[in-house]
Amino acid sequence: MFRRREAVPFTFVAEADRFRSNVTPPPRERPSFSQLTGRTLVGLTVVAGLAGALLFGLPSLESTQSPGHAQQSEASDGR
Repeated sequence: MFRRREAVPFTFVAEADRFRSNVTPPPRERPSFSQLTGRTLVGLTVVAGLAGALLFGLPSLESTQSPGHAQQSEASDGR
């Protein structure tokens, strides 16, 4: 394999790392009250949905069964 003689083939690529602009970007606009309220409501809805899913899903994850209820499949009936 051959090596290039120049470290960077184009000068503007090497100067691009050092370039600084003297133009400052405009300040960011503050979100309005309705935007903040909407974001808050969306966040609360997502959190409430996750909490509800956890609340309704936990009983189905329990492995304990009541002693009076024995679960049997049809294949174990011995027909």
